[in-house]
Amino acid sequence: MNDSVDKLVIFLAKRDGIDKLVKTFQYVSKLVHWHIETVNPNVAQRAKQWEVASGLSRKAFRTGRFLTGFNALRRNPGSTPTFRFLAVLANAGEMVYFFFDHFLWLARVGVIDTDLARRMSFISAFGEALGYVFFVISDLIIIKQGLNAQIEFSKKPEELKDEQLESIRKISADRVMRLMAIAANVADFIIALADIEPNPVCNHAVTLGISGLVSAWAGWYRNWPT
Repeated sequence: MNDSVDKLVIFLAKRDGIDKLVKTFQYVSKLVHWHIETVNPNVAQRAKQWEVASGLSRKAFRTGRFLTGFNALRRNPGSTPTFRFLAVLANAGEMVYFFFDHFLWLARVGVIDTDLARRMSFISAFGEALGYVFFVISDLIIIKQGLNAQIEFSKKPEELKDEQLESIRKISADRVMRLMAIAANVADFIIALADIEPNPVCNHAVTLGISGLVSAWAGWYRNWPT
């Protein structure tokens, strides 16, 4: 499967794949709107409409996504008490995020009371931010364990060199994926913070735009077929 078109088809067949593509549209259009709002209001308004439509589309794609966290806890809660504790908090936060995101979507499209949108946004973002904190902590612990394991492999006898190289390769590949996950989670945490506690820094179009693209492109890397 070396053909780029084959890989793109497989990538876009995944829910996460199409989400990252539409997320790219959403935050590129946000930056375009900010950049040309004063010089070309007509095009800026079209970019804003694209941003809003992309955001609502992503919420539709995520219908039922809260079950992913529930299933993760049910099937693989963690190998140690520490990881099980972190997994419960991380996945619980993510489940709150995706569950209340359903109601935020329905409020924004006018199916339920539109006055609920702000409240649903706060609850969803709070759960999202909470989950990201514990996902990042888990990834940092595993990265540290991997680095320690690499040090131990380097102390093994020379006759185990092939085994060392394969183990180190796997640890390095896993570390890159976890660093991408951390980058995406930190970027999404900033976006969530803009909903929880609006402020001039997090809510600035450039901050949100760059954070959204970092998250989207880190997701592209993690989900791209190899």
